[in-house]
Amino acid sequence: MMRFVLLLLVVLTLSGCSSLAEIPSSPPQTAETWLEMQPYAEIQIASESVVLVQPSTTAIVYLLGVITILAGLYFFKIQDGHKSRVWWGIALLLWGVGALFAGSSYEAFSYQLKCVGREICTWTHWMEVVYLVLSLGSVDAMLIAEAYACTVGKWRQRLIRIAWGSFGLYVLLVLVGSLVPVKFLISFELLILMSVPNVIIFLYLNGRRYRQSRERMDLHLLVTWGWLIVTIAAYFLFYISDAAETLWARGVWFTENDVLHIGLIIWMVYIALVVGQHVKDETGKKV
Repeated sequence: MMRFVLLLLVVLTLSGCSSLAEIPSSPPQTAETWLEMQPYAEIQIASESVVLVQPSTTAIVYLLGVITILAGLYFFKIQDGHKSRVWWGIALLLWGVGALFAGSSYEAFSYQLKCVGREICTWTHWMEVVYLVLSLGSVDAMLIAEAYACTVGKWRQRLIRIAWGSFGLYVLLVLVGSLVPVKFLISFELLILMSVPNVIIFLYLNGRRYRQSRERMDLHLLVTWGWLIVTIAAYFLFYISDAAETLWARGVWFTENDVLHIGLIIWMVYIALVVGQHVKDETGKKV
């Protein structure tokens, strides 16, 4: 994990000094129009007035972050010598911290971070870059957890190398995207694309094992990956439907991000309460 920490520090340092501020919001928004397009509230912190954007969405994503961090700590508590549980704990901690960064930059303090002092608001912020890296790191940590839970020997080592290779490649792409800058390389869409191979591996491993031995661990993990796929699909379907704009025109704020985060909260609760009770290291000769 020292390699992960060092790479993350590089991302933090370089992206914070990069050309991210050169990317304008799309479509271009001023500070005034930024607040017209979404709900906000002004809160007083000491002598300063801070604009809190999308309060309801912020509350949901922060709740997701807290629940996920607690779930990660729970996996550490019940590890009982199983490396698969340790890596699940690492994965959930990374995801939870990433959610807090995302909620702060995409929603809560987006006005302060992207618009204040600028003629045109920026498209992204270094906190979002950190969120992207932590999220892919989480998915790759899940792959290592799967390697310990579902494989042994050479296959386990191969999957672990794939996980670290995927993470290293993604960090490189994000650095390039931050420094050049290139929007696609620091987009949510690329994060999803980079996660797809891992999900395919998850489905293959647990699907094959469940057909062979009908173990409850594999069944619960299949449900886990299935729910993740449903949640991501619901996010994109809500996004392309323009339902959020229709609701906001009627004074109701509920977006594709709310769909995503509510789905992920259910996902995390299931992982903690169900998967945590069944996942364990593989010690036999199964693939």
